Amino acid sequence: MCGIVGGVCKNNITPILIDGLEHLEYRGYDSAGVVVLDKNNILSRARSVGKVANLKKNISHRKIPLLGSSGIAHTRWATHGEPSNRNAHPHICNHSVSIVHNGIIENFLQLKTQQQAQGYNFTSDTDTEVIVHAIHQALKNTNSLLTATQKAIKTFIGAYGIGVISPQYPGHIIATRSGSPLIIGVSKKGNFIASDQMALLNITRDFIFLEEGDIADITLNSVIIYAKNGKQVRRQIKTSTLKNQQISLGKYKHYMQKEIFEQPQAIRDTLESRITKKTVLVSAFGHRAKEIFKTIKHIQIVACGTSYHAGLVAKYWLEDIAKIATSVEVASEYRYRKPVILPHTLFVTISQSGETADTLEALKAIKKHRSKIYTLTICNCVESSLIRESELIFLTRSGPEISVASTKAFTTQLVSLALLSVAIGRCRGQISRLEETKIVSGLNRLPGLIAKTLKQEGQIIKLAKTFKDKFNALFLGRGSMHAIAMEGALKLKEISYIHAEAYPAGELKHGPIALIDKDTPVIAIAPNDELLDKLKSNLQEIKSRGSQMIVFEDESAQVTPMKSMTIVPTTTDLGRITAPIIFTIPLQLLSYHVALIKGTNVDRPRNLAKSVTVE
Repeated sequence: MCGIVGGVCKNNITPILIDGLEHLEYRGYDSAGVVVLDKNNILSRARSVGKVANLKKNISHRKIPLLGSSGIAHTRWATHGEPSNRNAHPHICNHSVSIVHNGIIENFLQLKTQQQAQGYNFTSDTDTEVIVHAIHQALKNTNSLLTATQKAIKTFIGAYGIGVISPQYPGHIIATRSGSPLIIGVSKKGNFIASDQMALLNITRDFIFLEEGDIADITLNSVIIYAKNGKQVRRQIKTSTLKNQQISLGKYKHYMQKEIFEQPQAIRDTLESRITKKTVLVSAFGHRAKEIFKTIKHIQIVACGTSYHAGLVAKYWLEDIAKIATSVEVASEYRYRKPVILPHTLFVTISQSGETADTLEALKAIKKHRSKIYTLTICNCVESSLIRESELIFLTRSGPEISVASTKAFTTQLVSLALLSVAIGRCRGQISRLEETKIVSGLNRLPGLIAKTLKQEGQIIKLAKTFKDKFNALFLGRGSMHAIAMEGALKLKEISYIHAEAYPAGELKHGPIALIDKDTPVIAIAPNDELLDKLKSNLQEIKSRGSQMIVFEDESAQVTPMKSMTIVPTTTDLGRITAPIIFTIPLQLLSYHVALIKGTNVDRPRNLAKSVTVE
């Protein structure tokens, strides 16, 4: 959740830390803070509630400049303790140790009781403060900041990415991770740490990705890494392919808008070298993919949020195209129950960041099962924890997604799952060459179809204005479109704060129809498929309740216009694969423009952060 940046450099590090925080703000924006070791070897700190801009203003108004060549900084998404100055990181113990932390220490109450008995005074409501006290306590019995941190982390239960500095060991930063991502940036200007690459792209392109349990001692000229077992190890330096323009707004007003319009290119990139004109390349999922796909008898998909919705769509495809039984579950529920695991199951995890805590823990748990299980991760981040834990991998190539509300990550996940459905279908002999060719042709058409759909933005802006005084909305879809309706409802509620629910249209009479009145708009998705006539009947049921209706239709669906109904022809001649992806686009645009009408913070909606690396 939270964002960490730190480093040791030749010059003043404060501007680097602030720039890093600005690029990490999508990970949390409840509060922000920075601490540096100043020229007198004293920990000098500034903290502010709210966005990084508030912290910058705070620093600019200081009588004594915040200067130092080493420091750590943090932007927070609150877990333990409300957003406030006292709860903002970095935390300091007795002027001699300071830390920043991403994650949750689950046994913090037990540790806090012990530390209070040892005489430690707590100045915040956070779980993080037990970390800094534990390291301070360990320093009393060692002459090494590294050793003290190694000793302290053995007492923690939970997830953490931690950066540590101390006036007793100037020029050193200790970095360690367990369950939360942390990277090291290597450059001629110095060495740095961060939660992800975007924080440091203005400094370096060369990164070391710490593995689970790693701890590093970082100075101006050296990076020494120790594995969980305490032995020194070498981790490969990798050069990032990310470009600065990928993380800048350019001509767009918000990152969400930018990322919506990047979808044609993101899908081209996802398809590139994964398909020919007629076939899907099974090897795109890994060198053992063909062998594994031939033997699987069941698929279990586990994901959270938007990725879960992608999995729900994929269930229709996998059972229809590949003729294989597929189950889809929310990771935060799956990991805590005792599921029946069938032999020869392909366990598929989906995550934009590859660091989603519940999904990662579900994968780790399933790997301990004795039955013959194969694992596949669909993800956007090549060095993520989920990727490292999985047998087979598929990268979505959507590029950086900075807005909290997922857009291009979702559609590229759908494309990836469509490729998976075809690949498994072919390996199991369940799809003909002609059918595969038709699906591949449809996938190749997708970028152009999305570009065409994006041209409807003007009409959608007009529709968005009708939501100005609305507080509830109902989304309807049938078949795979129910999951798309769920995604549309999620987008609307998370960025405009309108209460929105999605239901299968056939369920209206089983309760949801009681919600419908003139103040509750109904948004329906109408592809031209075998359920179209039934959906039209459902719309007649809504008509008599006086609700405003918006119908996104396939042009060939020919929904009959009614009073208080707006029909938005989306495109035409869509198949079972292309339709869910295309109908996602106008729902994204609608949510975006309703949020603008409501005056909310589109890219940074309240209480949310991008990467959910804690439970």
